[in-house]
Amino acid sequence: VQNPSLSSTQEPDAEQTPLRTHVTGSARTEGFYKITHAEKAAYVTQYQSRTTNAEATAAQELLLEESKPQHITSSRSNRANARRRAQGLEEINQVQRAVALSKGEAASELTFKFNQLQTRKKHLRFARSPIHDWGLYAMERISRGEMVIEYVGEVIRAQVAEKREKAYERQGIGSSYLFRIDEDLVVDATKKGNLGRLINHSCDPNCTAKIITISGEKKIVIYAKQDIELGDEITYDYHFPFEQDKIPCLCGSAKCRGFLN
Repeated sequence: VQNPSLSSTQEPDAEQTPLRTHVTGSARTEGFYKITHAEKAAYVTQYQSRTTNAEATAAQELLLEESKPQHITSSRSNRANARRRAQGLEEINQVQRAVALSKGEAASELTFKFNQLQTRKKHLRFARSPIHDWGLYAMERISRGEMVIEYVGEVIRAQVAEKREKAYERQGIGSSYLFRIDEDLVVDATKKGNLGRLINHSCDPNCTAKIITISGEKKIVIYAKQDIELGDEITYDYHFPFEQDKIPCLCGSAKCRGFLN
C-alpha cells in the first residue's frame, strides 16, 4: 500500500534520515516496532552499499587469484597419484621381502598387506541400511581377497566386556559392538571405534572377518570374500553363539537363516 504522505514523484532522502538508535544495544531485545518508509529506505540503502563494497572486494580478490598461476588437480590425476603411491609401497614391500629373505627371515605376506591397507585406505561411506540402522558401503570396486577395513576399538579383557555389555543394556544401547578376539581379549568399539563397527550381518556375506597377528599384536581385519562393486553394502557373518533368545535376521539374502544366533 502506497504511503499517502509521499507523492509518486517524491523519494525519501536516505542520507538525511537518521537510523534508529537502539537503547539496549540490540534490536532483538526491543521487540517488534513499526518503522516509516524513509527509515526502510535508509536501511536498504545502507545494506546495498555494504553489499556492493563486499562484492567489489570479492571481485578484486578473484581477479588476483585468477592472475596467479594455479595448479589444478583433477580426479583423474588424483587416481593416478594414488596408483603411484600404491606402486611405490609395493616396491618398498618387495625390497623388504628381499632383505628379509637374504637374512633368512620368514617375511609375512599379511604384514605387507596390512601396511598397504593402512597406507591406501579403501573408499567407504556409511548410510542407512535396509538390514539394520546404519551400514557401510563401498565407494570403489574391491577385488576378492583384498583387505577392506580393520575393526578398530578398545581392547579389553573378556571379564570387563561382560560387565560393559550389561551396562550398555541398562543404558538402552541396543546394538552390540563387542568383537571377541580370543578367550581373553575383546575389542569394544561402542564408544571408541571406526567405520568398521557399522558393518551389518548377512547370512550370505561378501566379506569375512579374520584375526591376524601383526608385530605380536592381534588385529581384526575384514576381507572381501568376493568382488565387491561400487555401492554394494559391506557385510559379514557375525557367527553369534547359539542361544535360546533369538535375534531376528533381516539380511534378506536367499540363504538367510532367520536369526543371528
